[in-house]
Amino acid sequence: HETSCLKNPSAHESTGLQSQPPPEEQNYGATEAHERQGPFVSVSRNRPAKRGYLTVGVLCYANLINFMDWFIVPGILLDIQQYFNLRDEEAGLLQTAFILCYMVAAPFFGYLGDRYNRKIILGAGIFFWSAVTLGTSFISESYHWMFFLSRGLVGIGTASYSTVAPTIIADQFDEGKRTTMLSVFYICIPVGSGLGYVLASSMANVTGDWHWAFRVTPCLGGIALVLLIKLVPHKIQRRTEAHRTTWWQDVISLGKNCSFVWSTLGLTAMAFVTGALGMWVPMFLYRAQVVQGTVSPCAEKSCNSSNSLIFGGITIGTGILGVVAGAEAARRLRKINNRGDPLICATSMFVSALCLFIALMMAQRSITSTFIFIALGELFLSANWAVVTDILLYVVTPRRQSTAIALQILVSHLLGDAGSPYLVGAISSVIQANNNHSVQWSFRSLQYSFIICVFVGVIGGGFFLLTSFYVEDDRKEAEKH
Repeated sequence: HETSCLKNPSAHESTGLQSQPPPEEQNYGATEAHERQGPFVSVSRNRPAKRGYLTVGVLCYANLINFMDWFIVPGILLDIQQYFNLRDEEAGLLQTAFILCYMVAAPFFGYLGDRYNRKIILGAGIFFWSAVTLGTSFISESYHWMFFLSRGLVGIGTASYSTVAPTIIADQFDEGKRTTMLSVFYICIPVGSGLGYVLASSMANVTGDWHWAFRVTPCLGGIALVLLIKLVPHKIQRRTEAHRTTWWQDVISLGKNCSFVWSTLGLTAMAFVTGALGMWVPMFLYRAQVVQGTVSPCAEKSCNSSNSLIFGGITIGTGILGVVAGAEAARRLRKINNRGDPLICATSMFVSALCLFIALMMAQRSITSTFIFIALGELFLSANWAVVTDILLYVVTPRRQSTAIALQILVSHLLGDAGSPYLVGAISSVIQANNNHSVQWSFRSLQYSFIICVFVGVIGGGFFLLTSFYVEDDRKEAEKH
């Protein structure tokens, strides 16, 4: 029978498979002490540990390049905005074009990842996004539409990687190390994002031409492709038997998984907030400094990008600390409370929303205080990255994990960061249009627009609280398969 994710937390679809061991014999998540049994192929215990760590190392390096490329545009947004003469609304649409293509392509690659050779999929994705990024660096100001198109194509290449790589890590480490390895993998999200800001602003400052920022990551991507070919096994052993269900059957099953549904919506709120912050925080800080009189309005071809450098450094530092702290907190709390993972995510979202609100209120008075509270907000957001993925990996049966990750990417980006950069920019443009074109209103328009992120953060915390009501039962259900 179908489950209801609103009415009955204990309801589950009858599977008719093997019975569940007593609760006292189980140990979940990162502390799982036994392999799942059943008619599926488990990871070989005799596989050299070195090969598994090398595989994770290559995947982490590629993930780092992936997110560096993702955040090059926000790092030099002021330069791009002036070069192509874009309004806030149009500038926000740049990141939206990237995310839209990324999320639309994700289900397709999730389907392929559950059924075909994942190494080939990874290699094709790395090559494609590197080649398109390099082409982006040669677009002139009269072809701004090609710039939007190229960012969309990069999103397609990125989707092929993001949907497949986490499942390979899950297959490599079943017993007690999965959360640790996922933490290392997801540390690359904030670190890569921060390095993207640093790379973009540094290259623009050194060369005096922001186009050079798009010529570094393709070279790094080429190295990642070589490492993938040389060090990652061609056939990566799976924990599951051959896929025997259709894509629609997988989707229907996942739709009945309440923990997956609510945690995906919680991740959507995270994506909404991080997308808006990543795109607009350097610009917001620049406008706040102009209002305070500490910097002059930019009227040059190459604008001061010190805020991007500082924000990039904050993103790197808080990302590393947040992911490690979140994973460690989850590991400890999970020993005494099987609902610990979603509860940690909910708490982090609530605290992050409060820090963001304080940062917005302090911006006109103190840039230092604003940086501090933005850093705290990012710290608590980053604490959720590995934990959310770990929730998915133990509440979804292995043979559907690539599809689950792809659907999570689709929903979280469709309702999250695909629209938040554009929405914040659009609201800002409307506020400016209805008021005097002044330095003060240029700042306030973004300040007022960011308030929506505070509300979304609180709603996201509520979604993770709902996840906690279902996570134990869904975890047991997944272990039957």
